[in-house]
Amino acid sequence: MARIVMKFGGTSVADLDRIRNVAIRVKREVDAGHEVAVVVSAMAGVTNRLVGWCQELSPLYDAREYDAVVATGEQVTAGLLAIALQTIGVDARSWQGWQIPVRTDGQHGTARIAAIEGAELLRRMKIGQIPVMAGFQGLAPDNRITTLGRGGSDTSAVALAASLQADRCDIYTDVDGVYTTDPRIVPRARKLPRITYEEMLELASVGAKVLQTRSVELAMKERVRVQVLSSFSDAPGTLVVDEDEIVEQEIVAGIAYTRDDAKVTVRRVPDKPGIAAAIFGPLAKAGVNVDMIVQNVSADGTTDMTFTCGKSELPRALSVLDNAGKIIGYAEIATDKDVAKISVVGVGMRSHAGVAGTMFQALAERGINIQVISTSEIKVSVLIAAEYTELAVRALHTAYGLDA
Repeated sequence: MARIVMKFGGTSVADLDRIRNVAIRVKREVDAGHEVAVVVSAMAGVTNRLVGWCQELSPLYDAREYDAVVATGEQVTAGLLAIALQTIGVDARSWQGWQIPVRTDGQHGTARIAAIEGAELLRRMKIGQIPVMAGFQGLAPDNRITTLGRGGSDTSAVALAASLQADRCDIYTDVDGVYTTDPRIVPRARKLPRITYEEMLELASVGAKVLQTRSVELAMKERVRVQVLSSFSDAPGTLVVDEDEIVEQEIVAGIAYTRDDAKVTVRRVPDKPGIAAAIFGPLAKAGVNVDMIVQNVSADGTTDMTFTCGKSELPRALSVLDNAGKIIGYAEIATDKDVAKISVVGVGMRSHAGVAGTMFQALAERGINIQVISTSEIKVSVLIAAEYTELAVRALHTAYGLDA
C-alpha cells in the first residue's frame, strides 16, 4: 500500500464527464488499497473568466478581493469531484485551503506556501476517507484567502505530498509524460521514463509547459517523487526523481524553447565600474526578471548592454530605463520582440565536453545566427530570430541523437 497525492489540472476536470472519469481513476487507486488525497485545479477556462471580471471592474483591483474571487474556481471543482466520488461509492470530502489550513505568506496573487497542517487529513485518510483539496489557494497570516499564482495547483499538490509524507505525487494533465522536446514540432520526440529534478527544473524554467517551475523546486527540496501522467490514457508516465535513481545519464535530456522573451540593447553606455548596477539594480527593484545578459565593449570607452526579459515586462523595463537615463548615460535603446530562446538541458553535461560546440555547429550549418548565449552547469541557451525556432529545435534534437 502506498500513500499517493493525485493532482488533476483544468483540462482533466473541464466538464462533468471528465470529472466523472477523474472519480473513476481515483477509485481505481483506492480499490488497489492505496491511501489517496486529491488536489484539483479550476475547470478549464474558469480562472481566466474570473480574472477577466476583476480586470473589467477595475484595472487597479484590490489584490485581496482578487484572490477571494479567483480562488472560487478550485472550490467548485473540489465540491463537484467529491460528489462524483460519493456517487460511485467512495467516501470523500472537499477541503478549501483555509480549512486545512494551507498557510502562506501575505503576498496576494503570488503567495508562497509556508506550511500545510495535514494532521486531520491523515486521520481521515487512515479511516478510508478521500480528501479532495482545492489547489492554488491558501490562508494569509491575517486570515485572508491567498492564491499562489498561475500553475499554483501543481505547487499545492507537491506541498501536500511533502506534508503527508506521500510516496508519490501524480500530476495528471493533457500530456502523457515529459518528452525530449515538443512532439508537435518534432514527431520523433521520445517520452522519457525518468528525468532528474534538476533537468525538469531547467526545462520548466526555459519553456517546457509540463510542470510549473515552483512545483519542481519544491519537489526537489522536499525530495517528493513526482509522476507526470495523462488523464486521457493509461500510458506510463514520466517520473521526476533524484539523480541517483537514474542508472545511466543521457548527455542531453531535452530541448526546450520559448517565444515569450524580448531582447533589449542599451547602446553606448560609459564603460566604467558600477554601470551594470545602475542598469540592472532599478530593473530588479521594479520586479523585472532579467534573463540572458551580454556586454560588448567598444574601443571608444563605451559599451553595449544586451539582456532579455519577458515580453509582458518590456514596457515596465523601458519605463525604468527611461527614468534612470541620466544616471546610466546611454545613447539609445533598441528592442526586438521577434526572438526565441532555445535551450539544451542535461545533467550529463557535467561530465561531457563539447555539448555547446555541437549546438553552435548544428545551428551554423542551417544558417541560424546566435544573438545571445547563456550557460549553467546543465544547460546551454541561445537567443535566435523567432522565425528559425522550429528549424533550430529539429536540428538540435537530431544533433544530440534524441530522435526516436
